[in-house]
Parts: sequence; C-alpha cells; structure tokens
Amino acid sequence: MRMMLPMNSLPSERLSSERLSSERLWSDEYVDEMLELLGESVCERLSIFKLPRDFVLSVIVPVFNEAATVEKMVERLQSLGIPMQIVLVNDGSTDGTQAVMNRIADNEAITVIHHPNNRGKGAAIRTAVGVCTGDVIVIQDADSEYNPADFRYLLQPLIHHDADVVYGTRYGHWNRQLSPWWHQAVNGLVTMLASIGIGIRLSDVETCYKMSYRKHFESILPDLKENRFGIEIELTARWVRSGLRFTERPICYQHRWYDEGKKIGWRDGVRALWCILKYGVFRR
Repeated sequence: MRMMLPMNSLPSERLSSERLSSERLWSDEYVDEMLELLGESVCERLSIFKLPRDFVLSVIVPVFNEAATVEKMVERLQSLGIPMQIVLVNDGSTDGTQAVMNRIADNEAITVIHHPNNRGKGAAIRTAVGVCTGDVIVIQDADSEYNPADFRYLLQPLIHHDADVVYGTRYGHWNRQLSPWWHQAVNGLVTMLASIGIGIRLSDVETCYKMSYRKHFESILPDLKENRFGIEIELTARWVRSGLRFTERPICYQHRWYDEGKKIGWRDGVRALWCILKYGVFRR
C-alpha cells in the first residue's frame, strides 16, 4: 500500500516517503512475500527478484545544458529505492547547469564531475566509468525521454546471469509514444546497418539505456575513442567482439523536440554510419 502524505507536505518529505516505500520493493522480505502470494513464474514476469547482498547500481548521467531537467531526473533516480551511485558529468554546460549540479550534490551517493569545455556524450561516459564503483553500470540521459523505473526490467537478466549486456529498446512494442516517422526511420536504418556490420541483431542500437556489469565497461575503457554519439556504436561493437551475451528489454520512451533541448542531429547520423564501418566492418 502506498504511503500518503498531506498535500501541504514539503517536496523533500514526499520524496523521502516515496523512497522508503520503493526501498521496500527491493527488500528480500517483499520478494519472499510476493513469491508466496504469486508464485515464481508470475514474479519472474513482473521482474520481482532479490538483489545480491551489498549490490549497488552506478548510473552515469552525461549533462549538457539541462539546468531545467537535471535536478528532477536526480530526484526520479533517488526515488527508485535501488542502492545507487549517481555520477553526474557536466559536459561544459553554459546555462547554469553547473550551479544546479553543485547544489544537489549534497550526499556521498552523488558524484559530480565538470568538463570545462563541451566534449560530447562519449567523453562524458569515459570520464564517469573511471569513478564508478557499483556492480552494474547504466547510462541515463538528463532529460525526461527515458523513465528510470525501467531499470527493474533491465537489471533482471544481469542479476539472473542470463545476459552480460542489456539494451532498452524503444521500438517494436506497444507501450511507447510514437516518434516522428523520420526519427524512427533513421534509427531503423542505422540499427539495421549496425546489425549487419557488427554482427548482432538489434532493434535499437542508439538507445540511451545500455546496462552491463562494471567490469565489462572497464575492460573496453582504454580502447574507447568516440567523444559524441558515436559511442553508441563503438560500445556495441567492442562488447560484441568481446563475446558478451546481449539481450533487449522494452522500455518507455517520450520523444522530445529540438526546441525542448534535444541534442542529436543529422551530423551524428552520418558519424554513426562511419562508426559502423570503423568499428564493425573494419573492426578497429
């Protein structure tokens, strides 16, 4: 049962209450209750499972000019109740993002890193991996396109050792906002070519939600070169060449427009094609 607070309660009180309620959903006691009530097969379908003892999820959040959304995203992450390390990388923002990040970095669960100049998503990820301490790492955008509540579904194959890498796919299922036709068409083309060039069948290679054990991020960290969105292709290619087992899980997705702060553009699409050749076909 969800704990209710008076409407005039402070936002911090509501967040604390939601966090306590969410933490119970990850407790061994709750899982045992659900197993007894629903049975093992139903709990598996609902992604109700026990976390390993002392488990920590490291969430990498590359941030560029997201002063209006980054604090809300941190609150959403903290409300999940998962034992978590949040690594915020301010990638040379010029809109006040740095001040917002400094203000919210008030506990040891949040690590804040500042790049003096904008270097790109790939560079931010490389920087963050070096300070991650969790068992598993996932990448999270600082806007509201992706819902971190989906971490429960992404974590399950890793915790059960059914996969080494989990991608959250935005397409091919019903529970999603429809994107503009050209956006989905371009993503579909890039994904198809990446599947051919890299040698693994994916439905959404450009997804933000890439989750794997920290050791698999660290093993390829010295080889990573891409500074911008080409990191999506490079990560995939290097993991495939490492012989890791991939799986995809459907996720929620709320597309935002360029006037709302969307960063990726047509040049990144061209770069993605080059990265497919470089890291897939030519295997560099």
